[in-house]
Amino acid sequence: MASKVDDRKYRRSARNGPKAREHEEEEEDSSLAFPDARTHSTPPSSTAAAASAPSKTPTSSAAAATAAAGEWREGAAGCPCPYPSPTSSRSSCLCIRGSISMEASSSSTSSPPPPPPPSIPASSAWADASPLLDAACRDLQDGELIHGENFSLFGAMSALEIMDPKMDCGIEKSGYYSIDEAIEDGIAPVPLSLDRTLDIQRTLDVMDHLFSCEATWHKGHTLAQTVFTCIYLMRMERTSSHAILNSFCRILRATCYAVVSVVSTARTHEEEDLFTMSFGLPLRDEGDEKCLSILNSVEETIARQLRACKAQALSRKKTLEGLESLQDNPDLEEDYCRALLCRLRFRKHFYHVVTCLRKPHGRGLELAQKHVASCLTELSLMLNSRDFLRSQSNNTQQQGDEICTTASGVRPVGFDASLNSRLLSPAPPRAVKLLSWSDAIRYFEKLLRDLDIICSSPLDPVLENVLHFVVQFQKSVPDLVPRAFLQTLLVQDGKLYGRDLSCDVISRALSLPDIIGDKEFQMNEFVVQLGQLVINLLKILCTNTAWQRRKLGKSLQDWSTISIQLEFALKREFGETRNVLPHENMCMRVSKQLLVWTQEHTYWVAYRFLILGFELDLYSPSEYCMVYWYMYVVLMKLIEQMQLRILASNENSRRKGKKKKDHSKDSSRDTAFPSSCLLLQCYVLLSEGLSMMLAALRNESNSFQLPSIFNSEQERFIQHFDLLQKARLPEHITYYSFRESASHASIADLTKYNFFKEIHKITPSLRGSFASEPEKLAEIRQIEQVAEHNRIALNIISQVGAGDPSLRVSFEFTHHPHFAVAVVRRS
Repeated sequence: MASKVDDRKYRRSARNGPKAREHEEEEEDSSLAFPDARTHSTPPSSTAAAASAPSKTPTSSAAAATAAAGEWREGAAGCPCPYPSPTSSRSSCLCIRGSISMEASSSSTSSPPPPPPPSIPASSAWADASPLLDAACRDLQDGELIHGENFSLFGAMSALEIMDPKMDCGIEKSGYYSIDEAIEDGIAPVPLSLDRTLDIQRTLDVMDHLFSCEATWHKGHTLAQTVFTCIYLMRMERTSSHAILNSFCRILRATCYAVVSVVSTARTHEEEDLFTMSFGLPLRDEGDEKCLSILNSVEETIARQLRACKAQALSRKKTLEGLESLQDNPDLEEDYCRALLCRLRFRKHFYHVVTCLRKPHGRGLELAQKHVASCLTELSLMLNSRDFLRSQSNNTQQQGDEICTTASGVRPVGFDASLNSRLLSPAPPRAVKLLSWSDAIRYFEKLLRDLDIICSSPLDPVLENVLHFVVQFQKSVPDLVPRAFLQTLLVQDGKLYGRDLSCDVISRALSLPDIIGDKEFQMNEFVVQLGQLVINLLKILCTNTAWQRRKLGKSLQDWSTISIQLEFALKREFGETRNVLPHENMCMRVSKQLLVWTQEHTYWVAYRFLILGFELDLYSPSEYCMVYWYMYVVLMKLIEQMQLRILASNENSRRKGKKKKDHSKDSSRDTAFPSSCLLLQCYVLLSEGLSMMLAALRNESNSFQLPSIFNSEQERFIQHFDLLQKARLPEHITYYSFRESASHASIADLTKYNFFKEIHKITPSLRGSFASEPEKLAEIRQIEQVAEHNRIALNIISQVGAGDPSLRVSFEFTHHPHFAVAVVRRS
């Protein structure tokens, strides 16, 4: 194609010749012009057929170019595109798989015609289609398209757009086309330098750069563009003579494979799925199972060298007896040994962490926690080695701390970022900015702390405690890898921790230990469906915040449906009674408790769905009123179902271990609210207080109302709560219910019954109940701060008057992530 043509603006796509052509030529066109990508091996000059019979008839210049081009046959060559055919030389290409973008240059009429193809095989006759393409470009106007009769939108969407830097990974020749070419050019020498001191320095730089690449990969980029930009990893056999580099690369590759396996099993990766794609890279090898023994041998050699250096310093000897030094400068030997050891030991302990966490039934948690502590220790030693390595590096080659990927600040050898760019067929090439070495240190520190929390899991089989543990874990906003490890711990082979059947988890939650292992209960249709919902809920809670809210909203329909089915079945079998009676049979009691438990968890999922909207910033201040009102309604239903479950649980306990004469004493004790209900009651008061305060401000000062030309308040109500409305959570709750409730709110009434003040009457008893739980105490403290600040703000608004034009009220999330604090100012 001529260089004067800028392929960026106009597009042309052709499939087959017109119907008027003879049958033989039609078959030839259909096999040459834009065939299916799976069978394509045709050179680009076949595009002459596409332009020879377009839907838009070209002008005379295009026709003249067609006549000049003459006949063409299969096997055209001479395309200068960067897509060589996998079965032939550069003379044939794979560029014609979809639409071709073209823009005629302003100088196209004055430029000389393009040169002929550089070479034409003697066995074939060739024709240059470039004049035809040039003529078509000159004739086309903006918005016009040349295409075959069978052109479709699907063909345009699945086309490979060439000559666009954002979509065409081969538009510019950058780096090397093959690993062998890079090796021949000396980009990855072994040894890294003939100077032994420089060899150690470069080895450390390679280790540090791979460390940054691994952290960048964990953050969501591909293996091909991060870890496997290292040529030493791609050709591991070349490093066999370099024991340190070989052992490091082997255990890194084994670790990457283990992490990919965990994330693939958990399926917690983000929607692009790029994290687990290996693109045919060598992630496994026969010798990888020996990576630990190889690394231990190298580690022991360096550790022995370090001990010898210390002994030499004490004895003041100038040479090491019986040991070969790592490099040529005796004064630097000890520091280089320390720098190498901490990096090798970190890799060893991190590999142990990954393998121990993968053990079934949580058997490796205790050992994994010990290795996590060792990893953190080695990370601190790696950080301490930075000053020494910087002092030994060439200052003219150092990079800034914000971009350097090595402790020394020197760019490493043996890497080429564009080496695997042509492997990324499922996605367009994207620029990858590697994390700096300092950022990688911080990432791994957070990763290890998150893994330490997982290792501290008590493996509690009680579902309520498991849900609380996962929710608390998500508060630290863990990245992909720890979330994957958490899910593989919680759900193994469809069981909790790989040992507890979901039906047993449900029976334990119903406080009915007598039915654990009961075959009839396990085979019950509702129990099987609820077990699947429980397992699915645990998996959802391990995803990122956006996916978690999306999937929770979709699962609400399933929870609501099975709740309705349970209620209908209960009415059909036992009538309208909802409360658990003392003299009912076992089947009735189990059915009622199962219904109450299902409805409780349905509202728990709904509440979780609502509060995640605050974490994702989905609500605007003008919508806070309706959101807090809906949260209040959902929380009231949740408390109601929780109380019914607790009463049923207490009744079961009395039946099992109490006598009838003790019923009167026990019933008076059981009517008191448990701590979990009192904590929820605080959130009910916060939600109701905030919704009424916002409604009163709307009514009296016309604030927090955002009229929009795009949608009304009712439409925004439906957009936020449509999934809840479809699941009928709660029933008979509509936008008009909210409007009716909010229309009567006033500051005067809100001051009389101060919801925020009521909270301070509850929290003292909660502090005593949760005295041994620091997380609960911190949560109570947050509630108290929100209540106190809003109480003060409400008093100020009441004294000044909500209608005062100088009054400015805003809401900020300074003390709690989900419940706002009113900030009052005077303008």
